[in-house]
Amino acid sequence: MTLLLDDITLTYPDGDGRLTALDRVGLEVPAGTLTAVVGPSGSGKSSLLAVAATLVTPDSGRVVIDGTEATGLSRADAAALRRRAVGIVFQQPNLLPSLTALEQLQVMAHLGGGRPRDVRERAAELLDSVGLAGQAHRRPHQLSGGQRQRINIARALMNGPRVLLVDEPTSALDHERGAAVLELIGGLTRERGTATVLVTHDRGQLGVADQVVEMVDGVLAEAGVRGGTA
Repeated sequence: MTLLLDDITLTYPDGDGRLTALDRVGLEVPAGTLTAVVGPSGSGKSSLLAVAATLVTPDSGRVVIDGTEATGLSRADAAALRRRAVGIVFQQPNLLPSLTALEQLQVMAHLGGGRPRDVRERAAELLDSVGLAGQAHRRPHQLSGGQRQRINIARALMNGPRVLLVDEPTSALDHERGAAVLELIGGLTRERGTATVLVTHDRGQLGVADQVVEMVDGVLAEAGVRGGTA
């Protein structure tokens, strides 16, 4: 098991009380599989991703990433675990405008301490895996929205993460490009053996998932199988 959320509860201050964002959530995501999380805005999907990414510490419960229990780690150790084992695909690519597609990936790897030659070779290989080998020297303004999102995905995979967390990757894309991006994420999950959690509002593209869960008021309310609906 590469990602385990065990009995996670997360609350936030709300006036004189506390607002429950996650209510005893349990989720297991095996390596090489994709779990889609659906649900209305404000249901807790983003909080689930933040806890899984070790960006937020829950009130109670355990987060286990690639065999390491992350919940009790110091801030520095949690950051080191993220660099080593977690890739995050943000809703907006937020690419650096002055850098080429290849350089966007190289910067990520240098943060993890990779050697320059190895970094360049890995960046080129990842661009090829997302279908952008011919766009390596283009800057963001020269690329389409779908191409920028593919770079976003490749960048998240640059340090060989065991867990891949994806936040609404199709929100700014049309149906055709969105479907292609989701298919790409599903294929890379199986090819690279990541435990992938995908938050999406696009219920029409859930066939790419091995597991579908729905968040309602901080609770995982129901689950489906691959190709099902939630």
